[in-house]
Amino acid sequence: VQLQASGGGLVQAGGSLRLSCKASGITFSTRTMAWYRQAPGEQRDLVAEITSDGRSSYADSVKGRFTISRDNVKRTVNLQMDSLKPEDTAVYYCTTLIPGRRVWGQGTQVTVSS
Repeated sequence: VQLQASGGGLVQAGGSLRLSCKASGITFSTRTMAWYRQAPGEQRDLVAEITSDGRSSYADSVKGRFTISRDNVKRTVNLQMDSLKPEDTAVYYCTTLIPGRRVWGQGTQVTVSS
């Protein structure tokens, strides 16, 4: 099982970034996929998730600014991040549950400058 994330970078406050995560080794279309983030010295927190049938949910801190989507043909889950704030700075991880454990991608750094 492999989750390969990409799309992070440095952006000014108010800007946008789009993260992508490509999955292999799993039956992607049947899995709930999620993005978490972890800032330095902080715990890893849920940002957004999307179910196999496309229902999405978001942390209160990103509602109205972030949009999660999935493409079952390309086996990717995306996170469109708009109106970014300095407090969104973190390493972002895509993840899913498989029988017995949670699988994590390698993480991608998002830095928002003020």
